[in-house]
Order: sequence, then C-alpha cells, then structure tokens
Amino acid sequence: MRSDLDTNELVRRVGEGDQVAAGELLERHRVRLRRMVRARLDTRLLARVDPSDVVQETLLKAAQRLPEYAHSRPLPFYPWLRQLAWDRMVELHHHHVRTGKRSVSRERSSCLLSDESALLLAEQLVDSSASPIGHLLRKELHERIFAALNELPTQDHEILVMRHVEQLRVSEIASLLHISEGAVKMRRLRAIQKLRQFLDHPSTENHP
Repeated sequence: MRSDLDTNELVRRVGEGDQVAAGELLERHRVRLRRMVRARLDTRLLARVDPSDVVQETLLKAAQRLPEYAHSRPLPFYPWLRQLAWDRMVELHHHHVRTGKRSVSRERSSCLLSDESALLLAEQLVDSSASPIGHLLRKELHERIFAALNELPTQDHEILVMRHVEQLRVSEIASLLHISEGAVKMRRLRAIQKLRQFLDHPSTENHP
C-alpha cells in the first residue's frame, strides 16, 4: 500500500513538471518490468532480442509520455507501463516469428510466454507428484502446457499468467483487462480447473 501511495505522489509531482520525480518513478519500476519482459518474451526471440533492450525502450517511451499520463491517468501506473512493454513485445513477435512463419508459430499464436515461465506456471498450478505430467520429458511438457493454454479463452490464460508468473495484483489485472476484480477471481479459478484437466487428460481437449 505504501508503494502505491509513493507512486501516486510521484505521478502528481510529474504532472507539476518535476523531472527528478519522473526519473525516480521509472527507475522504481524497472526491476518489476524486467521480470515481466523476461517472463513473456518468446524464447525464440532471445538470439535477436535482448530483454534489457526491450525494458530500456519501454522506459524511454514512457519518459516521453509521462506528462500526458500524469494528467489523464488512463490506468494505474505500473499497468500502464507494462502495457507499453507488452505492445513492443507483440511488435517484435510479429516481426521476428510470425512473418512468413505462421505454421511454425501457430502453437503459440495466442500466448506470449517464455518456456521457463510456462514450466513455472505448471509447477504452481498442478501437483506433479500426483499427476501424469510429472513423468513427461521437458520438451513434451512444454508442448502440452502451450497447447493447454491455447485451449483456454485468451482472457483466461492471460489472467493465469499475469497472476502466477508476473505476480500482478488482482486490481492491476482488472484494470488491464477492463473487468471487475470479482470477474478476475472467478475466471482465474475456472481457468485453473480447465488447465489442470487438460494437462492431466489432453485427449479430452476436443470433447468438452
């Protein structure tokens, strides 16, 4: 709560033209933004795209738009900053992966997520000791996780990734998806149930 109060105060000062506050505001959220970029950047881009560059580009763009943001505040600050990074990653994904390679990228067409983050999500949501996925090879588990996520409605798998990988608060997810906090909680529980069912019984994917 104190962090939110401090952030709101910095935004207020930015609106008054305080450049020191602007620098502090952006730097305060750098680590969190870097964690998000590393979690969501497609592994296939790592040979061409440095996550640190994405973070820096985002912060530079945010610095240019901060005065406008401080007056309009369309979202809470971190969700706004995260959206700038997300838009940049979508651009990179389309440019490097999807252009001319649609058949290659089809299995991840609706979910930007690194392989390591996909595994982290599975570990958090599925008891591998009591589940068949505990016996899968790493490559097979990757494939099954991405397939399971793509079986979910886009908003539902985004809620899972935002909450369990990015560790966004429910209020932040609600602001990004333009739904109520209650809807976030309800859709999260439903998505967890569906994901667990699909991971344990992938053969049922076409038989709801």
